Amino acid sequence: MRTYPQSLIDHLSRNVTTVCHCWRLTRSDGTVSGYTDHDRALTVDGVRFEPETGFSASEARDTLGLAVDTVDVEGALSSADIRDEDVAAGLYDGAKIETLLVNWRKPDEFARLRTATIGKITRSDNRFVAELESLTHALDQPSGRYVSRTCDAEVGDSRCGFLLSRSGYSGAGVVASVEEASVIIVSGLDAFEVGWFSSGALAWTTGARAGRAERIVEHRRDARGVVLTLQSAAGLKIKAEDAFSIMAGCDKSFATCKAKFSNALNFRGFPHLPGNDAAYSYVVEGGRFDGGPIVP
Repeated sequence: MRTYPQSLIDHLSRNVTTVCHCWRLTRSDGTVSGYTDHDRALTVDGVRFEPETGFSASEARDTLGLAVDTVDVEGALSSADIRDEDVAAGLYDGAKIETLLVNWRKPDEFARLRTATIGKITRSDNRFVAELESLTHALDQPSGRYVSRTCDAEVGDSRCGFLLSRSGYSGAGVVASVEEASVIIVSGLDAFEVGWFSSGALAWTTGARAGRAERIVEHRRDARGVVLTLQSAAGLKIKAEDAFSIMAGCDKSFATCKAKFSNALNFRGFPHLPGNDAAYSYVVEGGRFDGGPIVP
C-alpha cells in the first residue's frame, strides 16, 4: 500500500502541480544511483538524482491479483554512469529500482510509487531499455524440487556436502593468452587430467574481473596448452597474466558423483528413474522384468 505525505496530497489537489519522477537504482553489488525526468538534479531522501541520463519510462499500470506488472525504462549508456560493459557484466541483473513521485520545488515531499527489479535488458545504439518487473514476479520462481535422474545440488554446497578444498579438487592458474572472448589458454593446471574442471567454477583473483565468478563449459588440452571455455565472458575483457582460482566440476550424474567425488550417499537425484522411453515401451519377448532398476 502506498503512503503519501499529507503535504504531497495537498499539493496534488491543486490545479497546477510541480511533480516529477525519480528512480533510485540499487545494483547487485550495492552501488546506489539516482535518475530523474526533471531538467535539473534533485536530492531526495539522501540520494542525488541526475537528469543527464535521458531516463524515461513507458506507461505503468497496477493490476489486482497475482499477475506480474511490468514497465519499461529507457536511458543512455554513458562512460560516466551506466556503462555498456557493466550491463554486459550482469551488474544490473536483478537490480532493484524504486520509483518516486517528487515535488521538485520541495524535494522532501515525495512518495514511493512502486518497487521493482530489473528483468530483461536490451542494448542498442548506445541506449538501453530495461524491463521492470513487480515484486510478484518472485512467485513465478520454482520453489520445490524437480524429480530427475541428475543431481539438483551444486557441487560443494550444503546439500552436496563435498569439500572442494580437499587436495586435488581445486587449483590456481594464470591466463597465458586469450583466443576468443570466452576461450582462454592457461598455465598452472598441467597436473590435472583433461575434463577435470568441466562444469566447474572459476573465480578471478586479479585483473579487471577480479571478484567475479565464471562457469566453465569445457576443460581440454591441445597443442596450445590447457584450454578453458567459459560459459559467458561478457563485460570487462580478460587479459594475459590475469590470475584465478578454480574448482573441480560435476556433470551431476550419479556415475560422476560416485567415481569422481566418492559422494554417492549425498547424491540429490533419482538415478534409477525410468525415462520416457521406458514409460512408453511395451512388453516384448526376451525382456527383463525382474523388478530390478532400469537404469544401472
